[in-house]
Amino acid sequence: MREQIAKGLLDIGAVKLNVNDPFVWASGIKSPVFSDNRLTLTAPSLRKIVEEELAKCVKEHYPQAEILIGTATAGIPHAAIVGHILDIPMGYVRMGARDKSNKRIEGELKAGQKVVVVEDLVSTAKSSLEVVEVLRGAGAEVLGMVSIFTYGMKKGIDNMAQAGVKNVSLTSLDDVVCVAQKAGYIESDEAAKILAFRNNPTSNDWMEQK
Repeated sequence: MREQIAKGLLDIGAVKLNVNDPFVWASGIKSPVFSDNRLTLTAPSLRKIVEEELAKCVKEHYPQAEILIGTATAGIPHAAIVGHILDIPMGYVRMGARDKSNKRIEGELKAGQKVVVVEDLVSTAKSSLEVVEVLRGAGAEVLGMVSIFTYGMKKGIDNMAQAGVKNVSLTSLDDVVCVAQKAGYIESDEAAKILAFRNNPTSNDWMEQK
């Protein structure tokens, strides 16, 4: 299933690979990978698989979940759809305060409620953990997180571990690279460069790798 979802993301262009003309992230990082999982929303067949698998992850790994909280903005629709499948409430955390009340949580969240965060992708996990911090500050018990795609960056893994947050992703950059190489989208030297980027995304050394 991990490879099936990875192939689906590649097929609809939700994950793109290009070592010769790197993508430039908002942070300025030059990357051979670009991910936009919002595209799954306009691909019904893949969307159905993704949402059903996210629901399975919640049931398997967080059976005590009482509410799903989406990350703004890309995690919101997935939290809504999975919440519908599981018949449990959902809400989301805003990127900024709505007004002078400093409210960031939309939807009713009770102190002590067991929460699962729904994210579309994880890189350094900085934005995901900001959501966790807001929820914990409101008295929620964050059981963990589910996501569609993870880059598998060491910094992200370390940040999640330090915060005591478990993440379960449907697929990963490693899976995407494996599928892309099998399908002939990329050559072995390109695959090596992409994984070198994953290991050290703040360096451009991957571009020089032979």
